[in-house]
Amino acid sequence: MSKTSQKNRMFAEIHETARGLHGARLISKRRMSEFEALCQLDIDDMTAEKIKSLRKRAHVSQAVFAAVLNTSVSTVQKWEVGDKKPSGPSLKLLNLIERKGLEALL
Repeated sequence: MSKTSQKNRMFAEIHETARGLHGARLISKRRMSEFEALCQLDIDDMTAEKIKSLRKRAHVSQAVFAAVLNTSVSTVQKWEVGDKKPSGPSLKLLNLIERKGLEALL
């Protein structure tokens, strides 16, 4: 798969996740617009330590963090110990949290 098609697929997945959060009224129309603008930004890989630091800085449990990211607690646990690395929409959302804080998704 080429880098362009991977990028297009990733953006499609991110938008699908965001639309779902917007549809569930977890993201306002304004936040959705801001999110779409942020989708144009480059994303960085996240280390296990960085992910744990983001969650702790937000003062939330792994369960709450997982719910906000629309993933499982098990996945967050694996990210935080380095057994698994986030990718696609999850990685983009983690980068968004790093730049804007967890409130950007609420």
